[in-house]
Amino acid sequence: MDLKLRTELFASGKEITISGSKSESNRLLILQQLYPGLQIENLSDSDDTHHLQDALASSRDVADIGHAGTAMRFLTAFFATQEGVTKVLQGSERMHNRPIEILVNALRDLGADIEYVEKEGYPPLKITGKKLTQSKVSINGNVSSQYVSALMLIAPSLQNGLEIELVGKITSVPYINMTLQLLHQLEIEAEFEGQFIKIKPKSIVKEQTIVVESDWSSASYFYSIIALSELGSSVKLSAYKKDSLQGDSCLAKIYQHFGVSTTFEENAIRLTKERQHNSNVLDQDLKSAPDIAQTIAVTCFGLGIACDLSGLHTLKIKETDRLEALREELTKLGADISVTDESLHLKASEEIKENIQIATYNDHRMAMAFAPLALKVPIEILEAEVVTKSYRSFWKDMAIVGIKSEEIK
Repeated sequence: MDLKLRTELFASGKEITISGSKSESNRLLILQQLYPGLQIENLSDSDDTHHLQDALASSRDVADIGHAGTAMRFLTAFFATQEGVTKVLQGSERMHNRPIEILVNALRDLGADIEYVEKEGYPPLKITGKKLTQSKVSINGNVSSQYVSALMLIAPSLQNGLEIELVGKITSVPYINMTLQLLHQLEIEAEFEGQFIKIKPKSIVKEQTIVVESDWSSASYFYSIIALSELGSSVKLSAYKKDSLQGDSCLAKIYQHFGVSTTFEENAIRLTKERQHNSNVLDQDLKSAPDIAQTIAVTCFGLGIACDLSGLHTLKIKETDRLEALREELTKLGADISVTDESLHLKASEEIKENIQIATYNDHRMAMAFAPLALKVPIEILEAEVVTKSYRSFWKDMAIVGIKSEEIK
């Protein structure tokens, strides 16, 4: 489905309800399997979460998780601990080209039985569940925090708990802290100091209900919309809280550069374009929140602001090579942009080309990050249905705030 986007008039003051955080939901679903007394409310409605739920509920020997990278990492660790269960984990073609060797090696060091079905170091995987008795493991900390969180989630179910040594520089620390805080909510003893994470075993947790906070990554597109809108424009998003576990909540601070204020109300945030944007170069290290890099880059381009974004090495192994995808698509729109293996550099520009077709590369965030540019020029989004990976109602919510779409026949 290809869509042509247009904006007649931004609809200020609307209220949008965004489903639960994919990151929190997927962690809690694994913990719920280990501790059935846990109840979860406001689960993410994303494809990734649905894939994870389906894989956990199915008794079939094969689980297909599509493009869901989080599901692949978390399920690899989970099924490795399930005695008597043999499961083949597979996904999309892109998933079969996303490396997983670092996690598999760590799990094998703990005693796991995991085989590569096709290419060494990549899914599909054949996992034969068994009791893991080792209690110490080392893993590179600078590749993907999801590898680390996958080990943390199974740690309390292991007989002797787990001590994880993170080797080298640690990336996406807020996501590790999110996992840590969710363990704490279940009263599991866990600590993260320096290069070490130590988690004590716990066989039973008390019955409780955890309400998932709405997804801050999804909020980023509304931050971009308000930044690109007229002074006084606003939107209310629910359900959010000031003491968020999500690293992407740094949006509230970053978007001050673009004149956007964030007001915390009861279980909601109100975004308002209070002043004109700062025309200085935006220099931002996003190692703790790489998923919002695409949104920020497009916002800068839409406002004619230069930016230097760093800490983006994990974007090379996402649904696509996001740095190259950004360079390609922004260049089509008229941007002067360069990228390295871990950074993006955009020069200030004055023109945005109209009616450009934006390729999405099977990446939900490419479609959603570019959509706010419809406030500036007509734009076309190819394979727009890819947004369902994380935000099923995205195009409907865009229409509520005035960004209309029509299918290109």
